[in-house]
Amino acid sequence: MNTNRLIYLPLGGAGEIGMNCYVYGYGPEDRERLIVVDLGVTFPDMDTTPGVDLILPDIAWLEARKDRIEAIFITHAHEDHIGALGHLWPKLKAKVYARRFTGTIGKLKFEEYGLPTEAISIVAARPETVTAGPFEVQFVPVSHSIPESSALVIDTPAGRIVHSGDFKLDRSPIVGEAWSDEAFRAIAAEKPVKALMCDSTNVFSLHPGRSEATLADPLRDLIKGARGMVVATTFASNVARLKTLAEAATAAGRTVCLLGRAMRRMVTAAQETGVLQNFPRTVSPEEAHDIPRDHLMLIVTGSQGERRAASAQLARGKYLGLEMKEGDLFLFSSKTIPGNERGVIRIMNSFSEMGVDIMDDAGGLYHVSGHANRPDLEAVHTLLWPQMVIPMHGEHRHLREHARIASGKGLTSDVVTNGMMVDLTRGIEVVEYIETGRTYLDGSVLIGARDGVVRDRIRMALNGHALATVILDESDAPLGDAWVELMGLPERGKTGKPLAETLENQLGEFLSRAGAKVLRDDDKLDEAIRRIVRQVAMEEIGKKPEVTVVVSRLMEG
Repeated sequence: MNTNRLIYLPLGGAGEIGMNCYVYGYGPEDRERLIVVDLGVTFPDMDTTPGVDLILPDIAWLEARKDRIEAIFITHAHEDHIGALGHLWPKLKAKVYARRFTGTIGKLKFEEYGLPTEAISIVAARPETVTAGPFEVQFVPVSHSIPESSALVIDTPAGRIVHSGDFKLDRSPIVGEAWSDEAFRAIAAEKPVKALMCDSTNVFSLHPGRSEATLADPLRDLIKGARGMVVATTFASNVARLKTLAEAATAAGRTVCLLGRAMRRMVTAAQETGVLQNFPRTVSPEEAHDIPRDHLMLIVTGSQGERRAASAQLARGKYLGLEMKEGDLFLFSSKTIPGNERGVIRIMNSFSEMGVDIMDDAGGLYHVSGHANRPDLEAVHTLLWPQMVIPMHGEHRHLREHARIASGKGLTSDVVTNGMMVDLTRGIEVVEYIETGRTYLDGSVLIGARDGVVRDRIRMALNGHALATVILDESDAPLGDAWVELMGLPERGKTGKPLAETLENQLGEFLSRAGAKVLRDDDKLDEAIRRIVRQVAMEEIGKKPEVTVVVSRLMEG
């Protein structure tokens, strides 16, 4: 009897868009050899994760089994697939495999964090094969909104898996490799596909996806018709779009200037690895000052409203000496990711107040998605005709709809979300639920989402903070008055008196009548002071602040 099993376990990216991290394993139960596909991030927001820099998958399960990890494979260089590599690799220390452009971005991240770049191996596209324990893995070129994106063909003793990565059916993508029906038909012809793990992002888009090449003429016409300076923003990693925008600007008689460190780094990496050729000439921000506004186009970072990116800085005033003026045009050649709308609208309104004309993606006229739409997903199902379709890379509603469509075609399909370990040798059978969560990069430190740090930060933001200080002498008697310092709270309460003074008076009355038993016990004193401050604040301002109590005791001698 074969006691080996083939498992699939998403730790991020299944039930959400972003933070992709998937695990495959083969071997005896609880002794499987493992490979990891992608280590990505998602981005924080001020409502739920104030002050957090990045959100990463919780890899505690993997870290506890790091001796069983054969390799890490990165499908492409978008941050939601590679962004956690530099932060989490030191916990796993497995060999990393990627194609040339992706590996170059990965090595830049390793250099930034002082990690050994030789841990990242550059792999060519299929038929080159990486053997990682019981797995044989090939990178299959697909079109997407970043160069050298790849699906993975993962051969195991239990059958062939195709992990789609992010993809679209673009046969003329400007930059990067075109989609090939023949390549995927050949994959299925070689061996039956046991399972297809498939991108679900655009499952609700009912029309076939459009090619990057369809944007060239509309963008050129838009730029040619502009009377002032033109500024366009898109994802820094969308090298094809950067080239489309730059070529449209050049065709309209404008000089191009790139603004934003991430954008310049992506273009440089793409040029150095040979995936980006014949990019129009660009000028530095200093040179841009000397070019007439109606002959200049800036391509800038910040399409998602990021506060520190070039778009937001231009919306607040000047950036590197350049500024927007009345009659200029600002173009969002991008789709706003759900959750980022507020930041994008804030920038739009700031530009509007300056008299700048704003153009968004206009229903797709100036932007096409990098993900396959519903008809394209169905075409891939037909090309591979796998035994099972397991949707990934989507919120729950995307996964459920994708599973419904696949099931409707007679394919076995079900929803598998983060933490659900599935035994693929038995079909889509959940054999274990793994506790999954999130890790926060908070400044330069990794903290757990459940550690309470961000929760306390939110509570302080919502309720304000009061610091109450009391000094006791050698005989445990109050020495002087208590004093209170406030942050994030109104200066005066409903009585019209200063809130800090009211709190200090109430604490003074309490201390004058408190018994020796309470005054000798720090815990009892802390609890009583905290209760009084919150109660009085509630009466005065209708809020119970977070309270820090400092009890200082003078020692004898």
